[in-house]
Amino acid sequence: MTQRPLDAARVLVTGGLGFIGSNLAARLVEEGARVTLVDSLIPQYGGNPFNIEPVRGRVEVNICDVRDPYAMAHLVQGHDLLFNLAGQTSHLDSMTEPHADLDINAGAQLSILEACRKHNPGIKIVYASTRQLYGKPDYLPVDENHPIRPVDVNGVNKLAGEQYHLLYNNVYGIRACALRLTNTYGPRMRVKDARQTFLGIWVRRLVEGKPLLVFGDGLQLRDFNYVDDCVDALLRAATDPKADGRVYNLGSREVVSLKDVAQMCVDLLPGGGSYEIVPFPPERKAIDIGDYYGEFRSIEAELGWQPRVGLREGLARTIAFVCEHRQHYWDTDA
Repeated sequence: MTQRPLDAARVLVTGGLGFIGSNLAARLVEEGARVTLVDSLIPQYGGNPFNIEPVRGRVEVNICDVRDPYAMAHLVQGHDLLFNLAGQTSHLDSMTEPHADLDINAGAQLSILEACRKHNPGIKIVYASTRQLYGKPDYLPVDENHPIRPVDVNGVNKLAGEQYHLLYNNVYGIRACALRLTNTYGPRMRVKDARQTFLGIWVRRLVEGKPLLVFGDGLQLRDFNYVDDCVDALLRAATDPKADGRVYNLGSREVVSLKDVAQMCVDLLPGGGSYEIVPFPPERKAIDIGDYYGEFRSIEAELGWQPRVGLREGLARTIAFVCEHRQHYWDTDA
């Protein structure tokens, strides 16, 4: 029998009780890995113990803040892989609390890398970066050579975190790579507010019988990745040496206006719903990037990744999950 690449691998996931981290944890367990999840469970950052219900008892959970350098120095030891997913994801929060964003998305990343350099230099790290660091696109689709011009503090600090990982790869030989994620959605995403993704609050409003609020004219173009496709990209990056020292965009061949996404959500909810086109709040307009969709030919060519779950299918799965488990997300996902 062919051995799976992750059989018995010792894997550490920061942000492991969050949206992407918990979906990744379930897949890692399925692949035979020995998984330790690290999460601060600070309410506004999205960790939720219910997220790991399918693998409860099959993963180790450590409640810890990645900003604690002493704890991270201990935790990185003995692991083969680190999926570094912990972060502050809210663009608005980054503008109102910039120092907290700096601490988590830049300072803590440097501490984690230093812990690896001193205590486990053989570890492989996959860092979850973001398409937000490109800012307002000069051209579409956006490839990895596009100029970097973040429009908010979050983008600046995520860029710093990404560059720290590449620097430690190039200077210290700590194998690291970064994936620039774009509008990841799916089961277990944050739905209490829009701190993680606007689709979260859209789905919540839909389930509550409230209209979706689409800012601007609704014609802004976006691409989306279902969380299973995102997890597949993370695993490919972790297990393929070609990824070392590389940055990859994720993306989709489906490019959809926000108005059309809203209509799709409404159509998929049993009993239907509605949406409204409303003006941008000033604080959101100031950091809006207009149209965005990414070019993902690099990761497709080098690692063989491509998205497989279509937007309509992914949204249907997401809405069904939220309808079934809403009691675990309305109040606990604070």
